[in-house]
Amino acid sequence: MVRCSNNLIGILNVLTFFLSIPIIIGGVWLRNQGDSECEKFLDTPVIVLGVFLLLVSIAGIIGAFCRVSWLLWIYLLVMFLLIVILFSFTIFAFVVTNKGAGKVLSDRGYKEYRLGDYSNWLQKRVNSTKNWNKIKSCLIDAKVCSSFSDKYVRDTVTEFYKENLNALQSGCCKPADECNFIYVSPTQWTAPATFNSSNPDCSAWGNDPTTLCFNCQSCKAGLLDNLKSDWKKVAVVNIIFLIFLIIVYSVGCCAFRNNRRDNAYWKQ
Repeated sequence: MVRCSNNLIGILNVLTFFLSIPIIIGGVWLRNQGDSECEKFLDTPVIVLGVFLLLVSIAGIIGAFCRVSWLLWIYLLVMFLLIVILFSFTIFAFVVTNKGAGKVLSDRGYKEYRLGDYSNWLQKRVNSTKNWNKIKSCLIDAKVCSSFSDKYVRDTVTEFYKENLNALQSGCCKPADECNFIYVSPTQWTAPATFNSSNPDCSAWGNDPTTLCFNCQSCKAGLLDNLKSDWKKVAVVNIIFLIFLIIVYSVGCCAFRNNRRDNAYWKQ
């Protein structure tokens, strides 16, 4: 007799199976059609995720509908490992994003960001030359500062200082306030004759659109501030997904128990 739990697990895995197909197609499309390094960087993780979902859903479908206990056991093992990994990542995300915040400046609509305010683990990731070169390439490809310049190009210096810039715009697209650069346009600044600040970002600034402050510590800090916000949102979604996975895992355990009972019945 096919039990309700078997049907439910089977239906959920049929949906997962159909979901995995467009994910795989999307990953292959990115690999063949991606224009930038950032787009192509995503292709392998997307394809791996799609294939993983495909294989797990097939195991769940056969295990539930055909009552193949060993396949359902593998499915439950993978689900358990996924729950553990997701739980660990959620805790890790909250821990590493606990530190860091922008510094409020007087008479400014934006904040400025310091790399040292963020967790050591995140700092090590962005201080890696290999990692940062890829990130910088992505920021330039995404036209973070080009769109910023177009938006505020008509601002006077007073108007510009009142703008509510986001972390990336503040950290990557303009020099730090303490450097005392003279404003020409949002991404064009004249350096003073001498720097009175020990901030290394002052000498890292360049008016070239591919330079700006992309090599500045403030740009790395701005990226981490964005990352901090995004990871916290992902962590909240993960908690909801974890609850769903635990429910599915519980139903799967019932289906596995039903399979064993049915198999034992037919052997009698």
